[in-house]
Amino acid sequence: MQIPRLHPDTIEEVKLRADIVDVVSEYVVLRKRGKDFVGLCPFHDEKSPSFTVSQTKQMYYCFGCQAGGNAIKFVMELGKRSFADVVLDLARRYQVPVQTLEPEQRQELQRQLSLREQLYEVLATSAQFYQHALRQSQGQKALQYLQSNRQLKEETIQQFGLGYAPAGWETLYRYLVEDKHYPAQILEKAGLIKPRKEGGGYYDVFRDRLMIPIRDVQGRVIAFGGRTLTDEQPKYLNSPETELFSKGKTLFALDQAKGGISQLDQAVVVEGYFDAIALHAAGINNAVASLGTALSLEQVRLILRYTESKQLVLNFDADKAGTNAAERAIGEIAELAYKGEVQLKILNLADGKDADEYLHSHTPEDYGELLKNAPLWLDWQIQQIIQNRDLKQATDFQQATQQLVKLLKNIANSDTRNYYVSYCAEILSLGDTRLIPLRVENLLTQIAPAAAAYTKPVSAKQAWGSSKVSQSPLPTERSLLEHAEALLLRIYLHCPEQRQAIITELEERDLQFSLSHHRFLWQQILEISSGDGETRNFASQPDLISRLQDHFLEFSSEMGLIAHLFHVNEKNQKEILRTPQVVQAAIACMDLVMLEKRYRHFLELWQQTDPEAEPERYQSYYQAFYTEKIKLQKIDRQRLFSITELL
Repeated sequence: MQIPRLHPDTIEEVKLRADIVDVVSEYVVLRKRGKDFVGLCPFHDEKSPSFTVSQTKQMYYCFGCQAGGNAIKFVMELGKRSFADVVLDLARRYQVPVQTLEPEQRQELQRQLSLREQLYEVLATSAQFYQHALRQSQGQKALQYLQSNRQLKEETIQQFGLGYAPAGWETLYRYLVEDKHYPAQILEKAGLIKPRKEGGGYYDVFRDRLMIPIRDVQGRVIAFGGRTLTDEQPKYLNSPETELFSKGKTLFALDQAKGGISQLDQAVVVEGYFDAIALHAAGINNAVASLGTALSLEQVRLILRYTESKQLVLNFDADKAGTNAAERAIGEIAELAYKGEVQLKILNLADGKDADEYLHSHTPEDYGELLKNAPLWLDWQIQQIIQNRDLKQATDFQQATQQLVKLLKNIANSDTRNYYVSYCAEILSLGDTRLIPLRVENLLTQIAPAAAAYTKPVSAKQAWGSSKVSQSPLPTERSLLEHAEALLLRIYLHCPEQRQAIITELEERDLQFSLSHHRFLWQQILEISSGDGETRNFASQPDLISRLQDHFLEFSSEMGLIAHLFHVNEKNQKEILRTPQVVQAAIACMDLVMLEKRYRHFLELWQQTDPEAEPERYQSYYQAFYTEKIKLQKIDRQRLFSITELL
């Protein structure tokens, strides 16, 4: 019901008539202390009362959590309800005439309020009728089903008001219309009866079914779900949409679960009525059911009122049907999950079981552990993408990559997106850590490519060929590489404690010495180490320099180019004083030169490829050279600082 703007006189009259002690006492045990009342605060856990209610001021205040306000605010905060909704409820309770700002709306509002009151009343009476019928001889099959098949105890049956709709076509109709004298039109508007197509009269919507009352957040019956006890289809039948009931705006058992959701700061959404009932029966009292529809934004926002961390766990079966149900249930909330507005998790139970079946063979503690370890929705989605795919096969790898890119593109938060880019890169690298950086760059390129569209080779040459990797004046490639490699070798020879770090950096980046005399010296170092059986214990070679000098007696020509590396003068000493930083700078320079070579190589191949004749190769070369360009930009920033300061 759309509530028009209420007249200020109505609001003021409600404030005057609604005594705060009377209102709060429905939810909190109050004790008189002086002229005020005290009790345990309903807004946070406490053992000693710090919640006070002043009847003279018509205000409440908690010294523990600083919650405070008047009677209207108390009901709003406790029930997470709107201002107008609370004012109307209090107005009905304290018999305050309701006025609107627009006089012409007043009569319509009164009519709607009257209709709603009648619907609440007839639905409550129907629920009592169904509960009574469950205990009669005709309801024994339904009661047996609850006790044996569903293993529900009497207190759970009563807690959820479960009942039975007799098999007759007009049993409920006769009881409500002939015995209780409710108008047939009200029953029809409540979704309890339907008019016959021929011959006039009405028939009951629910017949020979186990009846499950659906309540609003305040615990008022607004509809029913009926489960067949025969082979009749559908297995579950819900009330039609009414003035009170909208399937897409209602969650089963939220009235029972809202306290548990607030306390545990988490909501569990299951698919079926009995899954939610079974969880509550097992003491897991933060569970609701989605009534078999995709979760709507209204439903999610309704749940999220009660959880601060906005944590939502969808629990469906682990089989194909359960996976489809999870995808369907996600519905419109995917956008909220991508934005980080809801912390969405997915819990699939093994062996295709639902929550009800699982609890028949497992403890509530087992289920709680599964809840605790439930993966975030994005992790679950990634697993769904790679499941049953062989990523070593080109087709599967390509399809998985495309779907992962589509998923990553939707993540709004950059930190979250970067995390999942790295995570997906690890998966796609198939355990080869050296491939991770390449996979990261490839994913980033596809998620946010530099160019919106690919151009032909001529324009590509103009766009990319004329641009420089860096605009800063730097040493030539040869002198830069000469200096970096020589410095790295000098540090290796004279600083044994840095040898393992240098080896690790070279291996992780897959780098080789480019200049022939430096490459020759490095080969001799590795041969001596290997010959000693200490390939991985490089720091344990104190006589490495003297052994190398002996070794080089056979290679006098090469010795002339590297002899200076075996000695350290004052300038060299200053260079290697800051060895960790210098090692990083030198490695960066070597990496840079190799990247530049690869960049130019792939750029040339791209420019020479016709995109119309070979679109896949054209795209592949574009991604390859653009990947190298991104790497160059990153390492260039490191180099500009490191070279100037360290080399």
